[in-house]
Amino acid sequence: MAITTEGTFQIDDDSFYSKTWAPTGAVVAKLILVHGFSDHINCYNELFSRLAAHGIQIFAWDQRGWGRSVTRSSEKGLTGGTTRVLADVAAFIGDKLPSELPIFVMGHSAGGGTILTLAAEPQYKNLVLQIRGWILEAPLVGFLPQQEPNSIAVIAGRLACMLFPQKQMIHYVAPELFSRDTAIVESIRNDPLRHNTGTLEGLAGLLDRTMALSSCSYDSAVEWLDRQETKDKTVKSYEGAYHQLHMDLCLEEFSEDLAEWILQRSVSTEQSEIISMEG
Repeated sequence: MAITTEGTFQIDDDSFYSKTWAPTGAVVAKLILVHGFSDHINCYNELFSRLAAHGIQIFAWDQRGWGRSVTRSSEKGLTGGTTRVLADVAAFIGDKLPSELPIFVMGHSAGGGTILTLAAEPQYKNLVLQIRGWILEAPLVGFLPQQEPNSIAVIAGRLACMLFPQKQMIHYVAPELFSRDTAIVESIRNDPLRHNTGTLEGLAGLLDRTMALSSCSYDSAVEWLDRQETKDKTVKSYEGAYHQLHMDLCLEEFSEDLAEWILQRSVSTEQSEIISMEG
């Protein structure tokens, strides 16, 4: 059971839909979510209610171009480039700092690639050092070989982006790839907030953040984490699970694993630990 509070988060003159899930008892740790492409924070209601039962308070917002932060059709997918995306994420995290309680940051899919890019940016070093741990749920850090973008198409897209950065285009992902739960698949298919619309500038930035991590596929994502020098890092796999662990048949196991990982590190003074949770 969680106490939920809806609100708005302001960045300059722009207002974004936000939500907090709080425990009914004492708060022992805090978690910030960075969602992915064509996603929104109310898709995480069940997961966050479960985490709140363990004393974890969650903060999230529908990012620029997504979910309830879109007020008119022309704003769909209008995320801006990488600099804008990272600045937005840093602003939301920074709004929760400093904190007497440990803070963790979680990114799902494209959000996972985004928080890794943020953590590697020197300009955000002071912010990064205040984060207790980084959680990657099925992170988009590259492409499967059969999904690797055609180099000619990439070049043509970048040229078009220079001329028409806010040009919208549909990038459809089949709902069947997100969950093995047929009811969830149908809810995704019929969700008007999952509009699958990007812009040339936003998709180019997403491509940059993905390819910069030099990793692709499940196996390569695990190998990427193995190469990191962070002392405390964990990989947890869920056999047969699909892309959205928080909406898949493994939700109960995933939520318990996630809560345990956070709580174990809430009594430590170490910083910048990483966990990657994969389907």
